[in-house]
Amino acid sequence: MDRIKKGDEVIVTTGKDKGKRGAVRRVLVNDRVLVENINMAKRHTKPNPARGAGGGIIEKEMPLHISNVAIYNPVTKKGGRVGFRTLEDGRKVRYFKSNNEVLDR
Repeated sequence: MDRIKKGDEVIVTTGKDKGKRGAVRRVLVNDRVLVENINMAKRHTKPNPARGAGGGIIEKEMPLHISNVAIYNPVTKKGGRVGFRTLEDGRKVRYFKSNNEVLDR
């Protein structure tokens, strides 16, 4: 089970976008995450008439290392560390270590 999953609200802890929040769009294999509207980069593309794509400058999200984001805790309004716990019914869930609140329902 991963500490950060697709759809989680995260806050950036380091870099040029420090303090910004966004939802995780994708978790990549090499310990990187794509967060919506965070770490934007401009990409200069040539037109490709075969695909019908025009050229120009497009902005796209670049991946961040998973260690540079923390899951946003709405109770403390800060990024929180996450642990794992097994409930009485046998489910393994994530919880915030700061206030023992369970993330997964």
